[in-house]
Amino acid sequence: MKRVPVVATVLVLAAVAAMIALGFWQLQRRQEKLALLALYAGNQHRPTIAMPATPDDMVLFRHAVATCREPHGWHRDAGRAANGSSGWRAIAQCFATPATAAFAVQVGIGSDPLHDPVWVGGTVSGYITHAPQHRALIEGLFSSAPDELMLVTDTPLPGLRFNQPASLDDIPNNHLAYAVQWFLFAAIAATIYTIALVRRRAPVVSPPVRG
Repeated sequence: MKRVPVVATVLVLAAVAAMIALGFWQLQRRQEKLALLALYAGNQHRPTIAMPATPDDMVLFRHAVATCREPHGWHRDAGRAANGSSGWRAIAQCFATPATAAFAVQVGIGSDPLHDPVWVGGTVSGYITHAPQHRALIEGLFSSAPDELMLVTDTPLPGLRFNQPASLDDIPNNHLAYAVQWFLFAAIAATIYTIALVRRRAPVVSPPVRG
């Protein structure tokens, strides 16, 4: 009967423990996400505020007003209008004011991705969300900088279609599925290694010697 391999067993147990820990971490993240979703749902019914002076995720989905100074840095992201038609989200950057941090503003849905809207800025109102993040996945994982806020306007610029209204369905909450996956991975790894140990410890029966 062969001995249990110590190093391999320690490595497998460590891997299984890590996967179980990741599963519980995902369950914790799920509770945090549910709390945030409840906050955002309430934000949709709270009074209008001024665009915050610093990025703050606690105000996501609040209705807000702000002054967009000298819109610049126009870019397009694929999106849909309020009527469900596809198009290009017209997004500009707005300089900071003494009371408001720099922010992005989505002024409507257009059909032309090549030409910037003609707009000199002014007072805008709408709901607060995150601006599109155009950065690499690795950068996003290790970056501690808060995500830029964006105001999605209630009324589009002339020639553009209305933006889609705020929807909590746009926020993914897959943490329960991720937790189940980690627990399954741990169970599968433990089962496979247990089977391997049983087969390793099983005595080898020599075939009978024929005379």
